[in-house]
Amino acid sequence: MATRKKYIAGNWKMNKLTAEAVSLAEEIVEGAKEAKCKVMIAPPFVALSEVKKIVKGTNVILGAQNMANEKSGAHTGEVSIDMLKDVGVSVVIIGHSERRILYGETDALINSKILLAIKEKMNVIFCVGETLEEREAGKAFEVVTNQVINGLKDVTEKELSFVTIAYEPVWAIGTGKTATEKDADDVHKIIRELLEKLYSKELAQKMVIQYGGSVKPENAGALLAMENIDGALVGGASLKAEQFLAIINSVK
Repeated sequence: MATRKKYIAGNWKMNKLTAEAVSLAEEIVEGAKEAKCKVMIAPPFVALSEVKKIVKGTNVILGAQNMANEKSGAHTGEVSIDMLKDVGVSVVIIGHSERRILYGETDALINSKILLAIKEKMNVIFCVGETLEEREAGKAFEVVTNQVINGLKDVTEKELSFVTIAYEPVWAIGTGKTATEKDADDVHKIIRELLEKLYSKELAQKMVIQYGGSVKPENAGALLAMENIDGALVGGASLKAEQFLAIINSVK
């Protein structure tokens, strides 16, 4: 079985003005020096250039929360991959449920963003997950399977080295509810088995699959101890250095 390095990512969403973002980044950089896992933070777009100065030369990676599916041009309000590269971003979150549900992003749009990111040598955290209604209807595995297949359309096995998958049950994001460790691991296992069918056993064993959905210091250790859970995409708890660092330090 492949050894997968744990990966803890902080998605700050639409929080933190620039000075606050810089201060939080400084605390995380200081506290994560001895981290035994890969660490990423994704501040809002307007704070990226200043946070870049804080993380440069450290073991903390700078991420972005979204990107356009076009390189440039008449796309008012969008942020291009070249703009992200220009401010030091090396990984972008694509397909987050808030983008899917609140802003109508389709599997096809998400796929076009993933293909562009890979073409431009940008790493991706690709988010998938079912709503409460879908889970209660017994469709969780079906929904996640379709999202993975459609999101990775035309992505080759070699190109998947740029991709991390994040399973985020929509009903557990920001609600305080968390899937049980077994619930989460079961879906991670389904994703891994699907990757084996789509690509290869070797690729499936190498793929880092994060869990997201009200991850906090109290439950991080148990979640990360599961066989198929390789890290966390953290929302609310990433906005407080003490909580985020506690999650990072739960990786032994």
